[in-house]
Amino acid sequence: MECLADTIAIIRYFSELEPLGRKAKEVLEGADKGENVIWISIISVVEIMYLAEKNRIPLDLEELMEVLEKTNNYIVVDLDLEIVNVASKISGMDLHDRLIVATAKYLEVPIISNDKVIRNSGIIDIIWD
Repeated sequence: MECLADTIAIIRYFSELEPLGRKAKEVLEGADKGENVIWISIISVVEIMYLAEKNRIPLDLEELMEVLEKTNNYIVVDLDLEIVNVASKISGMDLHDRLIVATAKYLEVPIISNDKVIRNSGIIDIIWD
């Protein structure tokens, strides 16, 4: 299975914070076993850097980079003009969420997220519960 994990899913999983949805945890654990591929938007990486600098999360950029370097099952997706074009057609979300959702839509994969705005948008399949 391939999917994209949003920022909070990445933070909760790698920091072992709860709650993490049962299905979300199962898919992420599958990536650790080499069974699934998890895409991560560069926007999430930047958010993690920023939140860690503000001491708002227990995961820092260095820890995330270590995890990403150890496996081929977590792949960072750079922001490009094609993704920005997809984002231009999404409304009703903060900019970072638009770009993350646009990345998932561009890749044509579901998103691991419990964000209410993303879930209620109906524009992307959600993995969580």
